[in-house]
Amino acid sequence: MNFSLEQLLAFVNVYEQLSFSKAAVKLNKHRTTIGQVITNLEDQLAVTLFNRIGRSVEPTEDGHLLYHYAKQAIEQARTFDKVALSLSYGELESINFAYSNILPQRVLSDIRIQLAKDFPNMRVNFMAKSRSEVKQEFADGNLHFALINIHDSSGMHSLDATFLGNLEFLPFVKKDSEIAQLPPDKMLIALRNTRQFILTSLVQDGMKEKLLASAEHEEVDQLSLIVKLVQEGLGWAFLPKSLMSSDYVNAHMQPIQMDQMKTGFKFGFALWCPHSKQIAMVKKSILRAIDGYVEEQIS
Repeated sequence: MNFSLEQLLAFVNVYEQLSFSKAAVKLNKHRTTIGQVITNLEDQLAVTLFNRIGRSVEPTEDGHLLYHYAKQAIEQARTFDKVALSLSYGELESINFAYSNILPQRVLSDIRIQLAKDFPNMRVNFMAKSRSEVKQEFADGNLHFALINIHDSSGMHSLDATFLGNLEFLPFVKKDSEIAQLPPDKMLIALRNTRQFILTSLVQDGMKEKLLASAEHEEVDQLSLIVKLVQEGLGWAFLPKSLMSSDYVNAHMQPIQMDQMKTGFKFGFALWCPHSKQIAMVKKSILRAIDGYVEEQIS
């Protein structure tokens, strides 16, 4: 059975917009054209995809079933197009690399060191971005790579995504402070009544409600600044467990345990990038650096 990419695009957009008119606007087509494309597709498939209800539409059971396959086919077609276009290009002269502010800076420096070894003439521009900003930058064609929090992201998109594992967050307080001396059954009450610092990037990624425990809280943009504030005893914060590998951090700050929290909060991270021949070469170098960092943390 033959059907066109135009038909799949029309079907997916009508499904998502629940309207022929809205889908037409998004695809820069006339409403009548979109309606005819859907009708032709239904005739080819011999199924009804939508129930027409006045000026709106409602997907049928068959429509719900086929939507995900159509969406996947469109993403695969886009990937094919990007990879095919990339085959005629040479090596990348520079890359833009976005990252979440909650990532330890050590992993970023390890990536830059590896890239310097494998691509000594390539410029690397690092920039802190929220997940929503990353998605927009990729859509605009301004990004090559992003290390981002994917705690509630969709698995279906046109980007090349590699799951890297989970970053665990624990509550940290000043080393040997009064709150650090409390027993585990008293700790949560104390934290609720103590100033809490929370990273702005966690708020932007929609995790504020999961991590916020104190009514007295302040947002801070940089991980390094939160670490300094906690070390000075000005409050506490949920921070990456990997910070414990730093002797300097351990000398001034410590994680705490409480009865209500047997393990830390864990959030998944992934490396996102477009599909292309040149990107794939650089991606191998980045993953080599990340694998080395993870192995060192485990050991």
